[in-house]
Amino acid sequence: MSQSLADAGTAVGPVAELVLDGDLGRPARLTVSDLLVWPQHRAQVAFECATSGVQHHRFTGPLLHDVLNDAGPVFDPARRKDRLRFVIAVRGADGHHAVLSWAEIDPDFGRAPVLLAVTFDDTPLDRAGSQLVLPQDRCGARYISGIQAIRVDGGYAAWT
Repeated sequence: MSQSLADAGTAVGPVAELVLDGDLGRPARLTVSDLLVWPQHRAQVAFECATSGVQHHRFTGPLLHDVLNDAGPVFDPARRKDRLRFVIAVRGADGHHAVLSWAEIDPDFGRAPVLLAVTFDDTPLDRAGSQLVLPQDRCGARYISGIQAIRVDGGYAAWT
């Protein structure tokens, strides 16, 4: 991630939007402003970037779990621990992708405080789009800038 991301947050142009889809009861299209309705969390992070060395930044935003949980993941209540088969794929505007497991963000399991950041070093990301922030990661490879889409997929049901 470069400082130009902060500049993009204030650039003139259309407001960025992300699409939540997949195995959800309530798919949605969300802007950074929409993400302000959930409780906001702050994270001061340090991660290693392959091209820029160690980066130190501040982010605020809602927990990914809270946002996705409100979108109604279609867990099967008749199947014990059904949510453990779900994966979350995130795509950024630059084509960068990352995948997480539901268990990784679920408070009953990994409880990772993954954010959908609405600010980067106190700069709003309205124009650039929200950013996936994984404070627990030592490497910055899963930090996705300008999120365009988040897909929740429980496709592993065929294994059972």
